[in-house]
Amino acid sequence: MASLLKASSNVFRSEKLPFLSRSKTRQGVVPKKVTFRSVPVALSLSTSTGTVEHDPVSNPPDIAIPIMVNGCTGKMGKSVIQAADSAGLHVVPVSFDAEKNSGQTVELCGKKILVHGPSDRERILASVFQEYPNLIVVDYTVPAAVNDNAELYGKVGVPFVMGTTGGDRDQLYKTVEESKVYAVISPQMGKQVVAFLAAMEIMAEQFPGAFSGYSLQVMESHQAGKLDTSGTAKAIISCFQKLGVLFDMDQIQMIRDPKQQVEMVGVPEEHLSGHAFHLYHLTSPDQTVSFEFQHNVCGRSIYAEGTVDAVLFLAKKVKLKADKRIYNMIDVLREGNMR
Repeated sequence: MASLLKASSNVFRSEKLPFLSRSKTRQGVVPKKVTFRSVPVALSLSTSTGTVEHDPVSNPPDIAIPIMVNGCTGKMGKSVIQAADSAGLHVVPVSFDAEKNSGQTVELCGKKILVHGPSDRERILASVFQEYPNLIVVDYTVPAAVNDNAELYGKVGVPFVMGTTGGDRDQLYKTVEESKVYAVISPQMGKQVVAFLAAMEIMAEQFPGAFSGYSLQVMESHQAGKLDTSGTAKAIISCFQKLGVLFDMDQIQMIRDPKQQVEMVGVPEEHLSGHAFHLYHLTSPDQTVSFEFQHNVCGRSIYAEGTVDAVLFLAKKVKLKADKRIYNMIDVLREGNMR
């Protein structure tokens, strides 16, 4: 990993970065001289039993870890299936998705996955769980489905990994805790990003006020379809606030324009549809010291691989009859390399 901390005294440029306005503007222009490094990942501080419509003969139920990927028509669902297949997991040929996708067949990694809509999901899931008793469900659906899906998984009693963001998170945790099922829930599945966040939280806890007086500028660039502000950015900023930095969340500069992302941020064109570039720039009151924290993610492999590790982690907990509770990616990280 590259150096996690890059600081200087009269080495960095002393003027404030022009690409981040201190105004309330949500989206601004980035000059060409300020770019992110276009590396894939950089961390620097510079969804009654019945019959399921699939063929159990071609997909035997005796594979060690079968997974059901709900939301398989989406980009993250497809990425998880690819990562799971590469890791030797068995993707069952059933998935839940939106009603508009019901009846579709998704072909990926030599597998044909039949998509079911919201109707009759409990019967279908119970049937799949009966056929594959070691089943782990992976959820990459949509925010509006989070709470209903969690209630379904808890009612059937199937362990699940949820990377879907949004929904009523308090109700989500309450539902899962009351259902007493095994679950890994995390809005951020990239293990390395989670580790970085954890390090920031430790620093904020142990050294409160260490950056008092420093100014902060934040830029985050994601695919145009991401309309909300990055939750990861908010979490990092919360740490900076505990470290003494005055910063309002509405000062985050969101970059969603593809032209700006290519020409000014440095996002490779092939990753415009899926990336997460973050830059946090701190400057001392007298402008003589500067710190940069940066993490760039191209594509979705980091999240898909983290999801597979979460599946392996949860399968291990089930096998060992560990506590039935909600785990997170910190728990997965503490377990070490799962593969």
